[in-house]
Amino acid sequence: QVQLVESGGGLVQAGGSLRLSCVASGSISSINAMGWYRQGSGKQRDFVALISSSENTNYADSVKGRFTISRDNAKNTVYLEMNSLKPEDTAVYYCDGIVADITTPGLPRHYWGQGIQVTVSS
Repeated sequence: QVQLVESGGGLVQAGGSLRLSCVASGSISSINAMGWYRQGSGKQRDFVALISSSENTNYADSVKGRFTISRDNAKNTVYLEMNSLKPEDTAVYYCDGIVADITTPGLPRHYWGQGIQVTVSS
């Protein structure tokens, strides 16, 4: 089992910056990649960013060039540095731990944090 706890959310003005943190515990050695998703009010949960075990990264087009995902293996923590924030970035942000599941080949298991609110005002 993997447990994920997010922190660092809050209220920021448009154009500002915020850094989210996600601390993993439990079977952390089983995590192949970690990412961030977000869910705005009345919307589906959408992919934001991902970082692999080899520290390759991937970003949604909507945040590319503004957000940076990183990880600190010694602290079992993944970060999301958010710059040039826009009101449309307002959402609950969820940390995602991705674990291979041999019972469902090709379909990794996702573990989710509790979510943390990010609000960007204009």
